[in-house]
Amino acid sequence: MFTHLGLRGIDVKRLTFENFNWNENYIEFSQSKTSALIRLPLLKDVGWAIIDYLKNGRPASDSQFVFLRHLAPIEPFSDEDHLHQMIMKYMRLAKIRISGKKVGMHSLRHTLATTLLEQHQPIERIADILGHQSIESTPVYLKSSLGLLSECALDPEVQP
Repeated sequence: MFTHLGLRGIDVKRLTFENFNWNENYIEFSQSKTSALIRLPLLKDVGWAIIDYLKNGRPASDSQFVFLRHLAPIEPFSDEDHLHQMIMKYMRLAKIRISGKKVGMHSLRHTLATTLLEQHQPIERIADILGHQSIESTPVYLKSSLGLLSECALDPEVQP
C-alpha cells in the first residue's frame, strides 16, 4: 500500500473494512493530513496481499480496523505506533544491511513518486496519486534515477 498507492502510514493504520469496495476494486477514505476524501484503485497485487494478511496474518478480532497489533493487547495501531520500528526489526532478522541514515515508511512515498516519474507520468498525476492538494508539494518527492539520467545523456559519437 505504501509503494503502490503512496499511502501515508497514518492512513494505512486507520483503514477499516468500510474503506474497501471489493466489488468495484477501490479504496476510499479521508486522508489524515488534508481531510480530503480520496479514492484509489485497489490494485490486484495490493488486494491479494491484503487478502493474504486477513486469512493468514491478522490476529482474530472483531475490530473494524484492517491492520492490528500482533502483540497483546490485540487492537488497532495508535497514531503513536511507528511502523518504521517494525520494518527495522524484520530487516535485522532478514540480515538486510541497515544504513546509518534513518529512513521511515514515508520514504516509500518518495520511491513511488520517482517510479511514476520514470514511467513518464505527468507531475499532476503524481500529485493526485500522492494526495497532494497542490503540485507545489510534489517536486520534493521526485528523485533522479539512473534510468531518467540516461535519457538525458548525449551520445558522444553523434556530432552536434
